[in-house]
Amino acid sequence: MSGCAARRYVAAALSRCRARGLPLWEPPPARGPRALGAGGAAAIQLLPRRHLSSRNRPEGKVLETVGVFEAPKQHGKYETGQLFLHSVFGYRGIVLFPWQARLYDRDVASPVTEKSENAAGHGSKEVKGKTHTYYQVLIDARDCPHISQRSQTEAVTFLANHDDSRALYAIPGLDYVSHEDILPYSSTDQVPIQHELFERFLLYDQTKVPPFVARDTLCAWQEKNHPWLELSDVHRETTENIRVTVIPFYMGMRWRYCIRLENLDSEVVQLRERHWRIFSLSGTLETVRGRGVVGREPVLSKEQPAFQYSSHVSLQASSGHMWGTFRFERPDGSHFDVRIPPFSLESNKDEKTPPSGLHW
Repeated sequence: MSGCAARRYVAAALSRCRARGLPLWEPPPARGPRALGAGGAAAIQLLPRRHLSSRNRPEGKVLETVGVFEAPKQHGKYETGQLFLHSVFGYRGIVLFPWQARLYDRDVASPVTEKSENAAGHGSKEVKGKTHTYYQVLIDARDCPHISQRSQTEAVTFLANHDDSRALYAIPGLDYVSHEDILPYSSTDQVPIQHELFERFLLYDQTKVPPFVARDTLCAWQEKNHPWLELSDVHRETTENIRVTVIPFYMGMRWRYCIRLENLDSEVVQLRERHWRIFSLSGTLETVRGRGVVGREPVLSKEQPAFQYSSHVSLQASSGHMWGTFRFERPDGSHFDVRIPPFSLESNKDEKTPPSGLHW
C-alpha cells in the first residue's frame, strides 16, 4: 500500500472507529513520514483515557505506538495470530481460529432458506442466509475495563465442567467477532496482547505472517471444546436504524444466546423494555416482559452505539423458537419497538458430553 493510500485508509478507519465510540485509539501526530510505519502504513498509537484532559490532550504522557495498520481483507479470511482492533467496541484482540456460520440477515436477500416458522406465525417470512466468517478471539485484558459497560467480556463464551455437563463456567475475554468488525494491524511486540491464555495458545515465530502461530494446546483445546464453542447460526434484523444480532448456542441442558444491539443512526436512544415469546415443541408458549436487559437500560449514542450481552433459556422440549421486541425511548419521550429476529433453539442429534482431558 502506498503512503497516500495508507493515509486515506487509516483516516477512514479511525473516522469509522471514532464515530462508533472507539475508546482507546488516537491517530499519530501529523509529522509527515515519521508518523508512518513500515511499508508506508500509518502507526497506531495508544493513549489510555485516564491520561486525557477535558480537551482530549495528553497530560505529560507520550503516545505509545502499539502497531501498524494493515489493509482489511475484502476476500478470504484472517489467519490464527492476526492482531486487530474491534471497529465497534474498540478493544485490541487476536484471532484464535475462524468459524463458518450461516448468517440469516432479514434485511438482505441471500441463497439458503431459513426455517423460521413458529406457533404465532412470527418470522413466517422467507429468510435466506449465506455463509459468513466469524472468529474466536482473545481480548486484551487492559481494554476490558473500558468496554465493560457496553460488552460483557466476561460472559460471552462458556464451557461445560468435565465433571458435570450441567455446570457451565465462563472464560473472560474470549469473544466472537464478525469479519467486517476487524481492523487488522501488525506489531513487533512478541506479547502484544495481555490475556492469561495468550502464551498458552500462541507462539511467536518471526518467520511467519502473522508472526503468532497456534501451539498444540490451542488445537487440542479447540477440538475438545468444539461442541460448546461452535458458532453455527447468526440472525440479524434492523428496525428504525437499530440492528439486533442474535447468536444462539446449545449448551447440552439449556440454550444460551448472545445479543448485540447497535444504533446505526446519530439519534440517542435508550433501551427500556424487553418482550420475549418462547415457544417449545412441547406445546407451551411463554411470554417474558421486563425492564431493560441483564439489569441495565443501555443508552445507544453516536459515541457509544452498541451494547452486547448474553443470557440463557431452558425449554421443556428438545427444541423450540424465540422471538420478540425491544422497546426503545427517544429523547422526546416517545417509544418505538425493535424486532428481535426469530431464531431456532435446536438440540444436536447427538447429546453433548463434556470433554475429557485438556480444557485450558
